[in-house]
Amino acid sequence: MALELLALRGLGLGDLLTAVPALRALRQGFPEHRITLAAPAGLGPLLPLTGAVDAQIDVSGPGPVAFDRPDIAVNLHGRGPQSVGALRRTDPGRLISHGTGPPWRDGVHEVRRWCDLLRWYGIEADPADLTLGLSDRTGPVIVHPGAAYPARRWPPERFARVAAALGDVVVTGNAAEVPLAREVAELAGLPPERMLAGRTDLAGLIELVGRARLVVCGDTGVAHLATAFCVPSVVLFGPVSPARWGPPPGWRHVALWAGRNGDPHGAAPDPGLLRIEVSEVVDAALEVTS
Repeated sequence: MALELLALRGLGLGDLLTAVPALRALRQGFPEHRITLAAPAGLGPLLPLTGAVDAQIDVSGPGPVAFDRPDIAVNLHGRGPQSVGALRRTDPGRLISHGTGPPWRDGVHEVRRWCDLLRWYGIEADPADLTLGLSDRTGPVIVHPGAAYPARRWPPERFARVAAALGDVVVTGNAAEVPLAREVAELAGLPPERMLAGRTDLAGLIELVGRARLVVCGDTGVAHLATAFCVPSVVLFGPVSPARWGPPPGWRHVALWAGRNGDPHGAAPDPGLLRIEVSEVVDAALEVTS
């Protein structure tokens, strides 16, 4: 009977991508184990690209987790009692988690946080091991104006001015972001076929980013896809510092931030985000694609 390792990461696209180095470290550290990831089912198309996951169970949030007696349970979700309790209830032979292991540290980059957790338990992990593939850069520029909360959404009229300046552009977004993406595309004077929001599932978005010449977006999951496929990117940060969620230095990634922290769940664009000018974004985009 195979040894079982269960990892919990019941969060979104960017959250999963920042956990890729930790998942790969688990694969290397426990090669004899079958690794099951507890994460939202919609993220399934990403998992084969990691080379680290054998199976998935659908979990959104900190649990509960329908799994029985894994040999090892790893909490890559958070530090709270809900996620820790959910994994304890699976009755693991061993639990790897904040709370039972190292203390939680504020201000740590999300990629490093989970690598540091594993290192505390003696499992080597490389925060730079983020790549899922290499873009051939034959596709269009992707402008992605959406983000989970209004505080992280740069105004659509500014995204439109950037799109108009960059030429070969498509506008992406999920189904809920269709009105926003349509507004950006229309203000930019793009033809209807260039508005792809609501028309691409995750597999389609992966394929699109995997060919892109450039990604311009806010602090959201698509930024992490650009990192994963080594696509040049310009990422706009507002209430949260790129030191916590930004792309790695180098490889033509530019993180723009006005140096002000705020509420990432706010109901209006963060004042720091609004300090980023269109000219800054266009100049950065031209620089990383030159």
